[in-house]
Amino acid sequence: MKVAILAGGLGTRLQEETTVKPKPMIEVGGHPILWHIMKIYSQYGFNEFVIALGYKGEIIKDFFINYRFSASNLTVNLNSGEIVVRGGNYENWLLHLLDTGANTMTGGRVKQIAEFVGNSPFMLTYGDGVADININHLLQFYNSKRKIAAVTAVHPPARFGELNLNSETVRSFEEKPQTGQGWINGGFFVLGPEVKNYIENDDTIFEKEPLEAIANEQQLVAYRHDGFWQCMDTLRDVRYLDNLWQTDQAPWKVW
Repeated sequence: MKVAILAGGLGTRLQEETTVKPKPMIEVGGHPILWHIMKIYSQYGFNEFVIALGYKGEIIKDFFINYRFSASNLTVNLNSGEIVVRGGNYENWLLHLLDTGANTMTGGRVKQIAEFVGNSPFMLTYGDGVADININHLLQFYNSKRKIAAVTAVHPPARFGELNLNSETVRSFEEKPQTGQGWINGGFFVLGPEVKNYIENDDTIFEKEPLEAIANEQQLVAYRHDGFWQCMDTLRDVRYLDNLWQTDQAPWKVW
């Protein structure tokens, strides 16, 4: 099964970084967040990716074109142009890099992905969120429900420490990454090929009319993930994820 990743957005809330690179290429621990996401799927045996490019997509193309060269020793013949790769560590990944349009909305990108994949289910996630999710369990859940789409439901990240008060005395203080209440869309979808029939054009936002219509038909099911999940919307998020990685406390590092 192919894994699709939405990697074409503008990332306007991270303009400090995204003026020079697309959001999925912002680094956490010296690696783009996109690499981290792909490593999660790869750990569960999913190594074929369809990456929907848009804003500054050429930077993502260059990264993967040069990935093997960057991770290896090279012998370069400047006269003939021959390059010999020696050793190095690299991933067993097959990538399809689709130019889906700089201004295309998420729905338009999903429709183009679905048309590329053909008459088969595929997995989908955003290019800016990581989790310690068991991908095999998610897929088993989708297969058992026989619905058009499954979305991973997660608890939203807490922005502040939680105080447990007894009158004026603080009974406990907990600085935690997620709240215990409520569920939000955490990405990590599994989608049937029928999903493209719910998307009108490139201007369609996937999270609005398409998912609303699928839900109204009772064809959308939620896989509840109680573990770690974190998106990367602000510089604060980048620093938080980077600190987890640098201190060997990254819950999403399942490989």
